[in-house]
Amino acid sequence: MLVIVAPGQGAQVPGFLSPWLELPGMAETFASWSQVTGLDLVRYGTTADADEIRDTAVAQPLLVAAGLATATAMFDRVSAPEAPLPADPSLVDVVAGHSVGEFTAAAVTGVLSPKEALALVSERGRGMAEAAAAAETGMTAVLGGVREEVLAAIEAAGLTPANDNGSGQIVAAGTVERLAAFAENPPPRARLRSLSVAGAFHTAHMAPAMERVREAARRTAPSDPSVRLLSNADGTVVDSGTEYLDRLISQVTSPVRWDACTQTLADLGVTALIELTPAGTLTGLAKRALRGVELLAVKTPDDLDRAGALIKEHAGTTAGSH
Repeated sequence: MLVIVAPGQGAQVPGFLSPWLELPGMAETFASWSQVTGLDLVRYGTTADADEIRDTAVAQPLLVAAGLATATAMFDRVSAPEAPLPADPSLVDVVAGHSVGEFTAAAVTGVLSPKEALALVSERGRGMAEAAAAAETGMTAVLGGVREEVLAAIEAAGLTPANDNGSGQIVAAGTVERLAAFAENPPPRARLRSLSVAGAFHTAHMAPAMERVREAARRTAPSDPSVRLLSNADGTVVDSGTEYLDRLISQVTSPVRWDACTQTLADLGVTALIELTPAGTLTGLAKRALRGVELLAVKTPDDLDRAGALIKEHAGTTAGSH
């Protein structure tokens, strides 16, 4: 059983898109997507520096576009259908995205078209950037410690566990003042690492952004997913496109429960995991949480042959039963 996962914000690095633009037709595709997003995605993915692509309004659509390009190239190579997306159940059994990666997942499974996903995520990115600029907030990764003690300490500090990634990684988010106080009194046996992000994502501080995405989504008519699709809210499989879109909207202010998604993948019996570009973060978490599962981080087109082999070997084991 094969799962395809899409990474969240922070996975991008300067120049990561360059090798993908060498594939036939890809430059034209990105030119079209740039019109949808109002951003020069080619420049941001090739020559822009780290500070430019750290901008939330840029990073989010850039990540989704990169993931969709990867998925399109991967599925096209395996089966060469006229339209590689949405994914066919013979090519993948489960799809999940981390945070903004949920928009990638929505397009991979056909809940949204690629252009719908990019238009919506562009509104999300702009809205979250504006919300982050309105108050001094941030995020701190808590590494190690006892889960219950970490969560209790985060709550006691007046912060939100914005990302529960499993594998001993929980991200606390809130005001700069409360994060500073939290750093002075960390949970036992835990290490803290301040994250280079614009604000407290997936908390109540992002409420204006959530309303902005909700308004934009009114013009969208989602379809039901073509394969199993997991939600960051609680790790469950969501069969309704309308419900998934509602969850995409509410997730802007709600914690990401990647630990719950990982548990669902284990319960389903996943045997292989492919992470879309820019890959590495989620395969790193899976090494610890999904032992025995074959893992592939697709970083360049050179990884597509290996991806195709994993698809042929592991996908479609439960086709039609999602």
